Amino acid sequence: MIDVTAPVVALTPVHRLPGRVRFRFRTAPGRPFDGRALARQVENLAGVTAARVNASARALVVDFEPETTDAERLGRNILALGSAAPVSGPGPNGSAKELATVVASGALLLGSGVLPPELRLTATLAASLPLYAEATEDLFKEGINSHVMEAMAVVISTGSRDYAAANTTIFMLALGEYLENSIARRSDDMLKKLLRPDTGLVWVEEGGVEHQVAAAEVAVGATVVVGAGATIPVDGTVLSGEALVNEAAMTGESVPVNRARGDPVLSGTVVEEGRLCVYAEHVGRGTAAARIADYVEQSLTAKSHTQVAAAKLADRLVPGVLGLAGASWLVSGDWRRAAAVLQADYSCALKLATPVAFKSAMFQAGRRGILIKGADVLERLSECDTFVFDKTGTLTTGRLAVTDSIAFDRHYSADDLIDLAASVEEHYFHPLAMAVVEAARQHQGRHFDHKEVQFIAAHGVASVVDGKRIVVGSRHFVEDDEGVPISAARKRRIDALFREGKTLLYIGYGGRLLGVIALKDQMREAGARTIARLRELGAKRIVMLTGDHRERAAEIARELGLDDFHAELMPEQKAGLVARMKEEGARIAFVGDGINDAPALAGAHVGIAMAQGADLARLTSDIALLEDGIERVADAKALANATLALIGANYRMTIGANSAILGAAALGWLSPVAASLLHNGTTIGILLNALLGCRKPLARTIPT
Repeated sequence: MIDVTAPVVALTPVHRLPGRVRFRFRTAPGRPFDGRALARQVENLAGVTAARVNASARALVVDFEPETTDAERLGRNILALGSAAPVSGPGPNGSAKELATVVASGALLLGSGVLPPELRLTATLAASLPLYAEATEDLFKEGINSHVMEAMAVVISTGSRDYAAANTTIFMLALGEYLENSIARRSDDMLKKLLRPDTGLVWVEEGGVEHQVAAAEVAVGATVVVGAGATIPVDGTVLSGEALVNEAAMTGESVPVNRARGDPVLSGTVVEEGRLCVYAEHVGRGTAAARIADYVEQSLTAKSHTQVAAAKLADRLVPGVLGLAGASWLVSGDWRRAAAVLQADYSCALKLATPVAFKSAMFQAGRRGILIKGADVLERLSECDTFVFDKTGTLTTGRLAVTDSIAFDRHYSADDLIDLAASVEEHYFHPLAMAVVEAARQHQGRHFDHKEVQFIAAHGVASVVDGKRIVVGSRHFVEDDEGVPISAARKRRIDALFREGKTLLYIGYGGRLLGVIALKDQMREAGARTIARLRELGAKRIVMLTGDHRERAAEIARELGLDDFHAELMPEQKAGLVARMKEEGARIAFVGDGINDAPALAGAHVGIAMAQGADLARLTSDIALLEDGIERVADAKALANATLALIGANYRMTIGANSAILGAAALGWLSPVAASLLHNGTTIGILLNALLGCRKPLARTIPT
């Protein structure tokens, strides 16, 4: 199954603008065409930001980054899509053909005893011809492998007129291949279930008017309106409204959650009740749902070192099996022993069980909001012994909360100060404003009537209350721009709050400083529990890096029980510390969420980006969390450990079972039929264990 059903065979640019080109294309005749699949493939090309296909007009519009690519390069890359290799395994037609082969070979096995003797050889040869053809092709391409040895076993049985053994082998090989490929397809299909359909038309609000646009045309900053029963098409934050949202498709949480102003929402989730206006932060290929699609495509073809090593070992064991078959025949003179030995080899289970286990584990992780960009990531994470955390947005929530409200006027209480600030900030979409509004909501404060609010970018807000000008914002805005004086005594109190690592919001009213509100980033509730669990899972050292004040960093390190911390760092210093620890032999998993974490994420053995992380952090990470919970970091480590343990167990089962079968066959204890039954049966059992075996340990470590 290739990614684009009908490859583009001709492409002509018909219109160009800076950062946009329209192509007229032609596809391969006689092949089904899927415009959505083509658009998705084009959007995955380097430098492409969006792609739209008009199938009837055979037109393709591509938006791109001029500094990254150009129309000519895009044209070459789009034409190259047609040569994409198959993703994995045969498509639906191949599956039907395999099943037909199983049925035909089964019918021959059951009916061979009633066929006239002169027809048995012809029937067996006809049934074995596909096997011989495949074995001959493999012999010239790869040399002697498992297919070649299986064909040799059938040749020996047929040449000795043991048609029952030959037909049994043909049937078991056909059945085994069908089941093995079905299991492999099942692991791919599980991952593909994480793909989300295009949401089609989307309601957006502009200038107080709602209208529909195509999902691909929604821009960052748009206000998207989602009603009951609709799928949320963007990642963003709720501006207004309240609704019950079913997030099971993205986080695995079966109970709908309440979402209101200030709450994050993910694409691919469904509004069950209510109505939301969402500020679009990630659209198109940048949404969580689209990122899942990208990760799935990568994971279906990525190979881990463990997988490659298993395949190489299987190939190295083939000559040994062939030599054992020859030796058993020379010693005993019994062709049946040689045929029985050739029935059993290590190749299928070793080559298939490992990727199936990885894909099954990645599916289980994806259902729980842990997106893993390849099997090798799980492998590397299982080896990590050092976890390095950024502070803000990682060990802390990244969301501010009011800790102090200090009024410098005896006519106003601390709550009055919060209520006054919240009254003018309630329409301001900013973390500080949202924290103050939330504080007012918690104590059910009163609302101060005010005039129209002015928003001063990067400074604050201003309005008029009871005929007096009120300004709320930074110290520079209030003191320097608005001319509100701050006495020395009040500065000392303010400086003390600042040294505690708190963010300050100044309130000026009627030309004087009415008070300050202090806010602080909150620790994640599961932080200490996650750190302790990581130690249980094999983490020998846990370190925190931050650009924050040393006093605040030391306080957090003590509270969480960290081994070490480094404070007041610049972004390049974080990456430098990670590099230094790597040089000392540490296997590092770095957990961060900001743009300034991207170099450290890229430099670690495994980079883990938090759910609310910046786009660059997500792009450079190996694992992206969709659910905003630090406990998912420990879940990912537990998953990696369980998966590699499962693969190790499957490896030992493969070597043990097949070695026992080979030994018994060489000693004459097994007939060719018995050897074939045992070998194919154990191979299928090992593959099923790889497909399903990780669910039990993962169910213990990652609650659904």
